[in-house]
Amino acid sequence: MSTEPREDLITEVSRKFGISPEDYMLPARHMINLLNPDGSLRSTEEQGAEPGHEYPLPSPAELLRAYEALVVGRRVNDQNSALVRQGRMAVYPSSHGQEACQVAAALCLQDGDWLFPTYRDSVAVMTKGVAPMEVMTSFRGEWHCGYDPKQYHVAPMSTPLTTQLLHAVGVAHAAKLRGENTVVVAMCGDGATSEGDFHEALNFAAVFNLPVIFFVQNNKYAISVPLSQQSVAPSLAHKAVGYGMAGERVDGNDLIALMAVMGRAVRLAREGSGPLMIEAHTYRMQAHTNADDDKRYREDAEVAEWVAKDPVKRMEAYLADSGLLESEATQRITDHAETVAKTLRDGMNQDADTDPLELFNHVYSTPTAQLKEQSALLADELAREEA
Repeated sequence: MSTEPREDLITEVSRKFGISPEDYMLPARHMINLLNPDGSLRSTEEQGAEPGHEYPLPSPAELLRAYEALVVGRRVNDQNSALVRQGRMAVYPSSHGQEACQVAAALCLQDGDWLFPTYRDSVAVMTKGVAPMEVMTSFRGEWHCGYDPKQYHVAPMSTPLTTQLLHAVGVAHAAKLRGENTVVVAMCGDGATSEGDFHEALNFAAVFNLPVIFFVQNNKYAISVPLSQQSVAPSLAHKAVGYGMAGERVDGNDLIALMAVMGRAVRLAREGSGPLMIEAHTYRMQAHTNADDDKRYREDAEVAEWVAKDPVKRMEAYLADSGLLESEATQRITDHAETVAKTLRDGMNQDADTDPLELFNHVYSTPTAQLKEQSALLADELAREEA
């Protein structure tokens, strides 16, 4: 493992962009934003591009692929909300409104790269290649995860806040020690940045110069706690400089900007520039979960303001106006999204054949005495119910 000082690496990368190390680490003064809410492309002057923060547009093929994933993600989000109301899912943390962040996070990675999602990142997991039915298995309490993390290079969706960041750093460290050219994207929300694990993960990643992208989806609320009651920093991205890594802010409802920013971050990490932190400004348009009453802590007018910034409509308008999305393609994408939703709906409407004793499988490679005792108690209880 390299023992090169972090400041030398930062100097090298900043020289590459023709800016000072301090300017390289600090986020651009203007949040990176390439599309207006109406889908029109912002001019270079409107973008306020700064040296080292210029982002070219992704290719038309990349944009169309991302748009299709966006449409599928929205349809699955809405289908899952219906399944919860029908009693087919126990709980679902919708990412309606945040789909652009999740699509960009998954599409910027290569097959061998790793994604570490939170419980709200179902769309990212699907976009990385996991079948929707496998993704949603855990939300109806059927199994531990529902998919094989090693097969897809996608960690289990983490419910405890920020624990996945430490796991992500561990995978990145192991890959570096093995000499593998692996990049890891570690996803979290704004509330997670208030956890101690967040500090430990970022500090370790910076000290050991690990190829990790810390992707913070700032949707303005940690359940019901607004960002203003969590942090008074200029932005969450500004926290990066304290660890000796670069930070950037991006419009989280602008899929083009997200793909550009995430794509460059992954390329820099793969080239050895070390970890980076990206803060995406987005909004959770629906409640935290089906068990949450969001009207208790936010106004309808606030939600309506963000509905006008819908990432799906914004991207659709841009592609249509650019001549990249014709009616035939629109229909094909819509039909595909409906097929995915129907397959998920049909799968969820089938009663699962479960064994409650599987609850204790795969917790540890060798079961502890306590787990054995609990398993025996449950087995006895089940036997008495059948008698």
